Amino acid sequence: MVGDIGIGGDNPVRVQTMTNTDTLDIDATVKQVNECAKAGSELVRITTPTVKHVDALAEIKKQVNVPLVADIHFIPDVAFATLKVADKIRLNPGNTFNNHDELVRFINEAKEAGVPVRIGANHGSLSKRILEKYGNTPEGMVESVMEYARIFHENNFDDLIIAVKASDPLIMIEANRLLVQKLDEERMDYPIHLGVTEAGNASEGRVKSAIGIGTLLMEGIGDTIRVSLTEDPVKEVPVCYDILQATGRRMSRAEFISCPSCGRTLFDIEKVTNIIKKRLGHLKGLRIAIMGCIVNGIGEMGEADFGYVGAGPGKVNLYKGHILAKKNIPEAEAVEELIKLIKEEGKWLD
Repeated sequence: MVGDIGIGGDNPVRVQTMTNTDTLDIDATVKQVNECAKAGSELVRITTPTVKHVDALAEIKKQVNVPLVADIHFIPDVAFATLKVADKIRLNPGNTFNNHDELVRFINEAKEAGVPVRIGANHGSLSKRILEKYGNTPEGMVESVMEYARIFHENNFDDLIIAVKASDPLIMIEANRLLVQKLDEERMDYPIHLGVTEAGNASEGRVKSAIGIGTLLMEGIGDTIRVSLTEDPVKEVPVCYDILQATGRRMSRAEFISCPSCGRTLFDIEKVTNIIKKRLGHLKGLRIAIMGCIVNGIGEMGEADFGYVGAGPGKVNLYKGHILAKKNIPEAEAVEELIKLIKEEGKWLD
């Protein structure tokens, strides 16, 4: 549990992001956290480099309604201080604690405080010792994080989350597959956080994230995700939900199937698709097909619950599954008739 949010097991895959404000600017950080939460982020990570920042985190927490994750590096005192404030702590034990005993003391205090911890390894940020043995490889990433996971496990710490991330989605995919294999071999069952780190922005960042995160989600790997974009963190959140929707791991809206259109298309399919998505997008879990003509009509609607298919100039056929429900509806009336059909089937939600 991170605050009141469950991670792993039968819980849905959780969506998170990270603020990019100065944590000491409490007003700006509160504003951004609340904007991220409104967009759908269930956890928000905040950089917490000093004890002064821990005090700011405590004040921020009073003004938001979403669990906060403290991001910590280098200073052991900060890690210990955040146990009294944060809902979860993200740290790299190798660059935070001075020795094994200090790490074990932190584990015991985190256990007593009931604060979950995320540990991880990033491609390109491995220790000299790991690099000498494994090189800058997925194997090195996994061993880098497993050597600390074993210490948490030996000390009966159950509230651990693990991440192995890379900017190259193929390396990130391979590393996570190896991580799952290693956890299984050593009989550890910790939740996994997924992300393509430093993915970039715009379409490049979104495509890399979809490849890396999406591939693993379809294999059943991943309990929390973040899409890391060089943009306002609020913009990361809908991409997370799009990936979850496309992989079928978490349905947060209606699913739309629409053809790309061609010379056979019998109406302005781009315009109609946008109208239907706006009117019906809130129908969570419903699959709706919009097809331009009868050639790619019912056959290519797949498993759609309802279909809107061009039947002739200015005419539309409406389907319930693959069954023709309403024939030759005037295009001007077709969207309302589709809504009426959905209501008749008891699938409408206001």
